[in-house]
Amino acid sequence: MSKKRFDCYAKNTAAARKSDVRSFQHNTSLAFKLPVLIGLVLFISCFSAMAQKSRQQLEKEKRENMERLQELQGILKQTTEQKRSSLGQLKAIKQQINAQNRKIDLINDDLKLMDSELTELQQAKVALDKDLDKLRDEYARMIYNASKRNNSLSELSFLFSAPTFNQFLVRYKYLKQYTDEREKQVTQMKKVQSLMIAKSNSISNKKKDQENALKTRIAESKNLEQLKGEKDKVVQELSGREAEIKGEVAEVRKANKQLENALTRIIQREIEERRERARAAAREKAARERAEREAAAKAAAERAKEKDNNEEITKAEPPAAKPEPKKEELNNEGMNEEEVTLAASFAANRGRLPWPVPGFISDGFGTKEVIKNVYQENQGVDIQTTANAAVRAVYDGIVMDVSNEPTVMKNFIFVQHGDFYTVYAKLKSVNVRVGQRIKAREPIGVVATNGDGVSEVNFQIWKENKNTASKLNPEVWLRPR
Repeated sequence: MSKKRFDCYAKNTAAARKSDVRSFQHNTSLAFKLPVLIGLVLFISCFSAMAQKSRQQLEKEKRENMERLQELQGILKQTTEQKRSSLGQLKAIKQQINAQNRKIDLINDDLKLMDSELTELQQAKVALDKDLDKLRDEYARMIYNASKRNNSLSELSFLFSAPTFNQFLVRYKYLKQYTDEREKQVTQMKKVQSLMIAKSNSISNKKKDQENALKTRIAESKNLEQLKGEKDKVVQELSGREAEIKGEVAEVRKANKQLENALTRIIQREIEERRERARAAAREKAARERAEREAAAKAAAERAKEKDNNEEITKAEPPAAKPEPKKEELNNEGMNEEEVTLAASFAANRGRLPWPVPGFISDGFGTKEVIKNVYQENQGVDIQTTANAAVRAVYDGIVMDVSNEPTVMKNFIFVQHGDFYTVYAKLKSVNVRVGQRIKAREPIGVVATNGDGVSEVNFQIWKENKNTASKLNPEVWLRPR
């Protein structure tokens, strides 16, 4: 090859190389953009993960509310089997209305979350669409530049026109990287296309979910109106029997008083017994300390006498005294260590105690209006449940009393937990005895069902004070449902 021809060839080779280098640099800048794209996808994925957490929480609440509705429907069915309306039926309907309102609120929350998820999906699709266009443009430019290079010289000519071996290696590496970048570009475009298809499908499915949720909300709103109509009907019927209802409330008030008196007597008796134990322990301690002082004084006198007489006779070692049995330690209220520990443990479980029966609180703590101008007081809570449900202890303790009040409270059980007491009333039967130690969740009886078909347990919590006891609101002690 003549020098002139070689110079021309080298010039063309250099020009082609510069063009390829520019193309490669442009392509390399795109390679730096690809991590940005990947970052965008990851960012969208993070949003999706956060939305998924919210979705999981919402689905959990929906499941729990549905289970509660089903439970309430079973209880309400039992009360509506009776021909006449009752306070128990009214309470069950009110609870079902609350649960139905909650169900509609959750559907609204679901729709809001779907709107947010749909917006994120659409934004992600738009971003992917833009990036796919960029990738296509860059790939087309790479193909165009490659075709220009191929028209001007072959790759082999480009390689073997290198003036040195090191330049040959540099050109070979360059060509390989260029080819690799084109392959990566194709792979990246396929990935983005797959993501776009997935996002499009997700958007379509999300819109269908929204349509179904809207239909469900309409249906549940109709159910809510139907329940409200049933409640108004029961209230109207009960209002027409105001005198009868007042008589029932008076019976409940009387039974509550009898129950309170019985529990107060037991607690006062326990307080007095503890005081006596504390006094006896104090007397015993004083006598023991006095005896120890007298023994110490006698021993000191004998040692002084021996010293005065200068006796040097080796005395035999006295027999070792037998250790006295360990005395039971009592606090100022006369409670032993076991009782103190149990009371502290019970107090520590405030808000976490298991329910004595499954169901709902049909009558809360304190005084409230059951129907217009008719008020009822509850020293604990009434938990409405299904017929023949097992009643379980809410915590470890000792059975202090098992008694009966035939009109309202039926059989009832008092359980002691240190200086706390739990009461379980309105039982059809009991299967524990006085003095028995019981464990948490252990069955202690079976719920009773009254003439109106209402099965409910009256549950109370009391706390012992210095001279008496005070009733506590069980709702804040039971585990939330």
